[in-house]
Amino acid sequence: MFAQVQDILDHPLPSLAVVGNLIIIESLLSVDNAAVLATLVGDLPPEQRKKALRYGIFGAYFFRGLCLLFASYLVGFWFLKPLGGLYLLYLCVNYFRTAKPADDEAPDKQKSWLYRSTIGLLGPFWATVAVIELMDVAFSIDNVFAVVAFSNNLILICLGVFIGILAMRLVAQAFVELMGKYPFLETAAFVVIGILGLKLLLSLVEHFAPSHPVSRLLASEAADVGLTVLTIATFGVPLLTSRLLGWPRRLGGQ
Repeated sequence: MFAQVQDILDHPLPSLAVVGNLIIIESLLSVDNAAVLATLVGDLPPEQRKKALRYGIFGAYFFRGLCLLFASYLVGFWFLKPLGGLYLLYLCVNYFRTAKPADDEAPDKQKSWLYRSTIGLLGPFWATVAVIELMDVAFSIDNVFAVVAFSNNLILICLGVFIGILAMRLVAQAFVELMGKYPFLETAAFVVIGILGLKLLLSLVEHFAPSHPVSRLLASEAADVGLTVLTIATFGVPLLTSRLLGWPRRLGGQ
């Protein structure tokens, strides 16, 4: 553990770059997670919705913490980085390939075996909570998998996992509102996801040809800092031009 702390102190910029990239990925994934959970509780009475979502947050803490127990084991597998890259590239390609309305992609808990099996015994509220907890398991696996793919440092992994939890509770709604006002930011977010996925996929070159110039570039501090700058620019430039020049257009704007 001391060695990992020392590594962060010795390489502060790359560590900050990793944390910055994790914030972006976890926040974006949390927007989708929050949207799914909001859909699952949509048919409950208003007073039960917040209660069910609260259980969902508790479940997120528990299952992400459980996944952290396996993180120290997972970091030894070099192939997690390219696999994580393929997963992020899949998210990117799937976003640009499909143009389905959000309602078509919303989960239908009535089709869930778990919901149908428990509603008679537990009632609609607890059956919904059971489905939410099952979704928490899936979200936790995605969360930890993405974080482990970005870093071998357990401290950064823990930080990334809890960023995911906080993002799901605090950041997701802000992202939804911001993307509602500036719809082009969703496209920018998936462009960033694609860039990060490509970087992780190129870790194959680092593993099989460590002396290759591409490997040395990817392992450099300049690459990590440059990637963070590119990420910020992908969001910041269209935001700036939208505010100053009116393009891309924002909802309600000129």
